[in-house]
Amino acid sequence: MILPGSDPAALAQAIERLRAGELVAIPTETVYGLAADALSDAAVARIFTAKGRPKNHPLIVHVAGSAQVADYAAEVPAFAQRLIDAFWPGPLTLILPRRAGVAAAAAGGQNTIGLRCPSHPVAHALLRELGTGLAAPSANRFGRVGPTTAAHVQAEFGDALLVLDGGACDVGIESTIVDCSRGVPVLLRPGCVTPAQIEAACGQALVPAAALAQAAPRASGTLASHYAPQAKLELLDAGQIQERLKNAVAGEGIGVGLGLWSRQQPSPQSPHGSPIWRQQPLDAASAAHQLFAVLRELDALGVTRIWVEAPPAGADWDGVRDRLERAAA
Repeated sequence: MILPGSDPAALAQAIERLRAGELVAIPTETVYGLAADALSDAAVARIFTAKGRPKNHPLIVHVAGSAQVADYAAEVPAFAQRLIDAFWPGPLTLILPRRAGVAAAAAGGQNTIGLRCPSHPVAHALLRELGTGLAAPSANRFGRVGPTTAAHVQAEFGDALLVLDGGACDVGIESTIVDCSRGVPVLLRPGCVTPAQIEAACGQALVPAAALAQAAPRASGTLASHYAPQAKLELLDAGQIQERLKNAVAGEGIGVGLGLWSRQQPSPQSPHGSPIWRQQPLDAASAAHQLFAVLRELDALGVTRIWVEAPPAGADWDGVRDRLERAAA
C-alpha cells in the first residue's frame, strides 16, 4: 500500500513495521529504497529474499547523520570525514571499515560497510525518529531498473509492501560510492557527485582501484550487468541511430517494438514505422532524473528493443553513462 510520507500517522506505521523486523519502501533523493533495520540480520535477510539478491552482495546502510557513523564504522579516516562534512546529507556513500559484530548481513559478510545519509525529508525524518540505521538497496528486483516513484515500487512488489510516497526522486540514479577503507579515496561507482567535487572536498586525488594491490570491497550496483529493462538495450551514437533507421527492413519492429531515447528526434524515419521516441535532456542532471523512469515507461509500452543515444563525454555524465553501460550489458 502507498501512504503519503508527509503524514505522521503513515510515518508511525512505517516505524512500527521496521521495529517489528518488516520491510518498508522509503523515498530518497536518489531512488526509492527497500528498507529494514540494519542491525537485525533477520530483517536484512528479508531484503535479499524479496529482491532475489545474492546474500554476499552488500547493502548500503542509511543513517540520520554523522553521529550514527560510529555505530557501524570502526574508524573514519580524516579525508572521509571531510567528505561527510561536505556532502551529507546527500547522494554520497562511503565504504568504511566495519565494527566487528555489527550489521554483518547488511555488509554481505565483508569487514567493510557502506554508509550514507539521505537528504530526502521523508527518509531523514524516518531515520531520526527510528534512531537506528536502515539497510536500503533500491526497491526493485535485483539487477532491474531502479524505482524513482512510489508507483514503480508498487509495480515491483504489490500492495502488501508499505511504500512511503515522497514524490519523484530528485536525482534519479543511485549515489556515488567512494571506498575510504584503504587509506586513500577510491571511486567505486560514479553518480551525481563528480570526481572533481570529491577531490576538492577531501583534499586528496582519487586513486583508481586498479592501482592498488588489494582488491576493492564489493559494493552495490557495481556488477557488469545491472539496471536492465526487460527490453534489450543498446547504446548507439546519433549517426548509428540514423543509419539503422534509414536502412531498416520490414520485420525489424521499428514501430511499437522499438523505443528510442535520444537528444534529437531522428529524421528521416524508417519506411517501416517510427520508434516510440522520448527526448533525452541536454544536461546530465536532467538526464539522470529521467533515466530510470523513461526505461520503465518504454518497458510498460511493450517495446522489445531500446536504443539509447550515448551520453556526451564529460565527468558530469559519468553516472548516467555507467548505468546505461551496465543496462546494455
